[in-house]
Amino acid sequence: MTARHEEETFARLKQELLSRPNSAPLHYNLGLAHVQRGELDEAVCRFQAALEINPGLLEARINLGGIYFRKGNLEAAIEQNLQALEIDPHLVSAYGNLGLLYLQQGRVEEGIAVCEKAIRIHGNVPQIYANLGHAYLVQGELEKAIEANRKALEISDRFVLAHHQLAIAYYRQGNLELAREHLREAERQGYPVSPELKEALAPEG
Repeated sequence: MTARHEEETFARLKQELLSRPNSAPLHYNLGLAHVQRGELDEAVCRFQAALEINPGLLEARINLGGIYFRKGNLEAAIEQNLQALEIDPHLVSAYGNLGLLYLQQGRVEEGIAVCEKAIRIHGNVPQIYANLGHAYLVQGELEKAIEANRKALEISDRFVLAHHQLAIAYYRQGNLELAREHLREAERQGYPVSPELKEALAPEG
C-alpha cells in the first residue's frame, strides 16, 4: 500500500466514523491505522472504544495488549490477554503473548505453565515452543530447552529465534559444533545474534 493510499484510507475511516460512531469494526480499523502511523496513544483510544461497544472483539484486545507491551505496561498487556482467554479459551495468540509476557516479568514457572497448556490445545505453533525453550534456558534445563526449540523448527525450519536459542543451549552444553551450526543459520536468516555469543563461538585461530 502506497503512502498516498494509506492516507486516503485513514481519511475515509475517520469520515465513516463520524456517521457511524457506534461501529466497533470502524474503531478497530482506525486503531490499526493509527498503529501503522506510529500513533500508539490514539490507537489505544480507538481499541478501547471498540471494546466498549463490543467487549468480545478479540482482535482489539490482542492488539491493545500488544500496544501496552510496547509501552512497557506488562500488567495491562497480561490483563488484556487474560480477558481474551475468558472469551475464547482456545485463542492461541493470547497464549503465545502470555507466555512471553510472564517470561518478561521473570515469572518463569507461570510462563512454562501457559506454554504447556497452549501446546495441549495447539501443538503446532512454533512461537509457543520457542517461548517454552526460552523459559527452560532461563532455568538452566538445557535438554528441555533443546527439545522445545527443535520442536519449533520441526514445525517451521525458518523460525529463526529457535536457531539462536539452540546456539545458546548447545554452547552451554559444550557442543560447539552444533552451537556454531545454529548460530550460522540464525545469522543467515538475519537474526540479530548476540555479539557475546558470536565472540564465544568464533573459531579459534
